[in-house]
Amino acid sequence: QVRMVESGGGSVEAGGSLRLSCAASGFVFGATCMGWFRQAPGKEREGVAGLYSMGEILFINDSVKDRFTISRDNAKNTLYLQMNNLEPDDSAMYYCARVVCLRRSAVDYGQGTQVTVSS
Repeated sequence: QVRMVESGGGSVEAGGSLRLSCAASGFVFGATCMGWFRQAPGKEREGVAGLYSMGEILFINDSVKDRFTISRDNAKNTLYLQMNNLEPDDSAMYYCARVVCLRRSAVDYGQGTQVTVSS
């Protein structure tokens, strides 16, 4: 079955960095648009960044475009999110997702990994 397992979250101070990973299985990862989404308490889930199957940028949130880098390794079935210069507003549960390329919307999500940024 489809599985997406996120890792790499944690607690950091503002200005710090984290690298999230998403190990995918159960589908043809190299032919699938993928993305990262996040949800903070009391807020709607929002898209952070997404990639086409061969690594071109599908979408990126304006609030992170100068600080976060999304990438993928199709040989390893893994999606990454390098997050630099983290801000308290980046605190959220981060989810890996399969994405409908044309709609830039998620099909399904992993279980998530928590990112907490303190000021």
